[in-house]
Amino acid sequence: MKRFLPISLISLILFAFCQPVPITGRKQLQLIPQEQLLGLSTESYRQIRDSLPVVTGTPEAEMVERVGNKIQAAIIRYFADKNESDRLNGYQWKYTLFEDSAVNAWAMPGGKVGVYTGILPVTKDETGLAVVMGHEMAHVVAGHGNERMSQILLVQLGGVALQEALSQNPALTQQLALAAFGAGTQIGILLPYSRTHESEADRLGLIFMAMAGYDPRAATPFWQRMAEQEKGILPPQFLSTHPDPSNRMREIKKWTPEALRYYRKD
Repeated sequence: MKRFLPISLISLILFAFCQPVPITGRKQLQLIPQEQLLGLSTESYRQIRDSLPVVTGTPEAEMVERVGNKIQAAIIRYFADKNESDRLNGYQWKYTLFEDSAVNAWAMPGGKVGVYTGILPVTKDETGLAVVMGHEMAHVVAGHGNERMSQILLVQLGGVALQEALSQNPALTQQLALAAFGAGTQIGILLPYSRTHESEADRLGLIFMAMAGYDPRAATPFWQRMAEQEKGILPPQFLSTHPDPSNRMREIKKWTPEALRYYRKD
């Protein structure tokens, strides 16, 4: 039986463990220590890697690596300019292309990024891929994985600590972590990001891809292509965990002028 915390205790926790999101400044709940979160992320990534073929040595795999490295460099530069490099402590970025028809991509706390071959026909080119990876990597640096896993611990698992949850029900906790990190489609659990998370990832992702030398104006046509994918019987997994594309495109057009101020062609 689930254990629920008193409202007063929840309010105290929310106040004590809130952290600001980069750029937007929104306060967010982060209950999980970074070291524990990175360990959980590493195990979650290992589960996906062991269940899907990894593509290496192809032009597509090299493109995923190249885009990831360029956006990573932009992220590092952004936080260095803000004197907040310590926010990236413990990150070990890794970019993996998986052979899978799912139109999907995800990124886990600490920098493990997964792209599925099924999304490449929609990205079309390197800039389109930068839209996807910039967005997913923005989820990482915005702390959305910690926030969502903290919400699971607080609400779904009765407020227990991560180590206690892992010891009591390691399989369930790991499944919920995969879902919280955006990779839960492989295990049949979907936990959609909130509209707030998506807006933050869109805004930060546009800035990071622009700083990496990719034109942020490519984001709107990418989401238009994704909207075309939705016309089938079932939406792509990437869309099933994301809000309506038409709403997203309106917001992206709103954020694009800001991102263009960071845009420098290579």
